[in-house]
Amino acid sequence: MRTLLRMVGDRGYDFSGILADAGLDFDPLDVESPGYRAEVSAMQYSRVYQYVLSLLQDETFGVTGSELVAPGAFRMMCYCVISCENLGQAIQRTSEFYRTFFDERSQLYANFSEQYARVGYRTIDRNARPQVSVADGYGLSLWHRFFGWLCGRPIELKRVDFTGKAPANPEKYEALFRCPVYFDQGMDLLYFDSTCLARPIVHTQYSLEEFLRTAPYQMLIMDNAPDGNNLSAQVKAMIGHDFSEGFPGFEMISSALNMSAPTLRRRLKREGTTFQQLKDDARCEAAKLCLNRRDLSINDIALQMGFTDPSAFHRSFKKWTGQTPGQFRAGLRRE
Repeated sequence: MRTLLRMVGDRGYDFSGILADAGLDFDPLDVESPGYRAEVSAMQYSRVYQYVLSLLQDETFGVTGSELVAPGAFRMMCYCVISCENLGQAIQRTSEFYRTFFDERSQLYANFSEQYARVGYRTIDRNARPQVSVADGYGLSLWHRFFGWLCGRPIELKRVDFTGKAPANPEKYEALFRCPVYFDQGMDLLYFDSTCLARPIVHTQYSLEEFLRTAPYQMLIMDNAPDGNNLSAQVKAMIGHDFSEGFPGFEMISSALNMSAPTLRRRLKREGTTFQQLKDDARCEAAKLCLNRRDLSINDIALQMGFTDPSAFHRSFKKWTGQTPGQFRAGLRRE
């Protein structure tokens, strides 16, 4: 958050309006500001992020180190990789995209061996970054989460390397990546098991558009714990959050996961859930997300959730949460 606001401030913009639109009533850059909080919600961060990118006309998600990256680069790369069959192909295509269009500082390095996949950045001038910064960790973490989003389940990291020297709080980096972290290494790299490269890409252009519209919200709320690595998480990721055009069918999802419909049904039951329950959970989460947007009326949200009758949306939402949409939105405003 602070990095984004400094980017705006350094370019001479007043970011007070951005904070107000995101529902923040304090200055995150001023610890003495009335009501100051060290943390904000994923939704508030995503709102600030979208406003800043719109203002600066840059859509790279802050994951590249080059000042030469053109507007919309990350978006166009996503459209290039969404048709890939598996994660390995997607990573290779991502690497090729940045290698083709941008300078070395923005190029994503990828190396696959029989045991490990290594993905990250080469460092041109190691003396330019003597100590690992929050931005370094943020950049690698977003790639890690993006790859997990593509295949619908978290990727367990084996190790993470940084070229910079150890910061004052190295334990925070290990908590972020949930694996050993090494400093003063040759490159900034994520290490994970090569078997993950065969995981199918579970998203489509349709779900990608919704992902980009709310980014980086979905990556921030992703469960990266190893116990989140299950079939239910994959199915839920494929269902997505945008239902204005209907739900992806059960047969389509089972086909994308390379299994028969009865097999998928049995495996979901083994995990204690059903396809209908996952649809309800996804629609409930999406509705909560939309109710946090001030530009949408409750009737608009009902349509986006696939309800032609707003009263049906009210009944369903109350069944899911115990509150009406209006009560839920009022609670958000009080908070």
